[in-house]
Amino acid sequence: MTRLFTLLSTLLVTFSALAADNWQAITDKAKGQTVYFHAWGGSQEINNYLRWAADEMADKYDITLKHVKVTDIAETTARLIAEKAAGKNSGGSVDMVWINGENFKSMKNNDLLYGPFVEKLPSWQFVDKTLPVDSDFSEPTLGLEAPWGVGQLVFIHDTARLNNPPQSFSELLSYANAYPNRISYPRPPEFHGTSFLKALLIELTNNDPVLSQPVNPDDFPMITASLWQYLDNFHQVAWRQGKQFPTGSSEMTQLLDDGQLDLAITFNPNAVFSAQATGKLAPTTAAYAMQAGALSNIHFLAIPWNANASEGAQVVINFLLSPEAQSRKGDLNIWGDPSVLDNQYLSGSAKETKLFKSIAEPHPSWQIALEKEWLQRYGN
Repeated sequence: MTRLFTLLSTLLVTFSALAADNWQAITDKAKGQTVYFHAWGGSQEINNYLRWAADEMADKYDITLKHVKVTDIAETTARLIAEKAAGKNSGGSVDMVWINGENFKSMKNNDLLYGPFVEKLPSWQFVDKTLPVDSDFSEPTLGLEAPWGVGQLVFIHDTARLNNPPQSFSELLSYANAYPNRISYPRPPEFHGTSFLKALLIELTNNDPVLSQPVNPDDFPMITASLWQYLDNFHQVAWRQGKQFPTGSSEMTQLLDDGQLDLAITFNPNAVFSAQATGKLAPTTAAYAMQAGALSNIHFLAIPWNANASEGAQVVINFLLSPEAQSRKGDLNIWGDPSVLDNQYLSGSAKETKLFKSIAEPHPSWQIALEKEWLQRYGN
């Protein structure tokens, strides 16, 4: 038994040494590389955080991190599909992407992702494995994307103006009827707007189990009938009579601060704190979730199969998963994005971030189907 234990210990030490040597080789090769990171650019707090990360990558690893700001990562997915069709299997224009949901499923199904690489990252040891880090909108990740943060659809209100906000979508419609031109949501397919549609559909159907399955076109009209009826009524009393919609969460936050809207929408339950710290929202603002819970998911980082700087991208992702970077990302005065790390590895206010009761995302196929139908009905 002692001999077996000694052999296993030796094998473990050897494996650890090989893994360390391999990671050092990746780090060495990454030096001097430029990593083009395609990520949503609609938040000043996030953009500032990524500028800090870029400075750290340059100083510590001699890597140039370029944030390519996109409004919808589906644009990047389309670019990668075009490169695949053209046979561009190396020297690609995209090195890293911030994705989840339908975009991950599309990239995975089209063989657009590098990996598996996630469990080889030294920072993987810090990740909280009790979170659903191996599944993305019910789609197995298979090590093709690394968890980066936790998102929840929540609402922000000013307690000085609205002390008792609507606790359900049913109450939200009643409130909009009582106070016309004060409630809205971002225009789909912007992801906050699509998330609003999904959360609304979940409530109206009592979270019908069919939502966790791929969309059946034959059943879609019946399942979503209550959603379109709700929106037909809601738009009549919504901000600008549903003829115009905010472009995203940032504009909604501005409209709330200007007193034009009574509620803003965000996918970060702690966004209110960083907005207050930068003077974008009053100290009297607060975030809350509907009584049934908040639509929740994990967002991820991935590397395209033809990345020009795959080593650099791995080093960047490993850094972004480090306790240092996750603690800064979770700082309530900087970004406040809830961490995917075990709490013991975090420092500062990142340890204090709280999550609301969680509601699971529908199957990714509902995203495309809802956006398409919304645009046909209300897009003009």
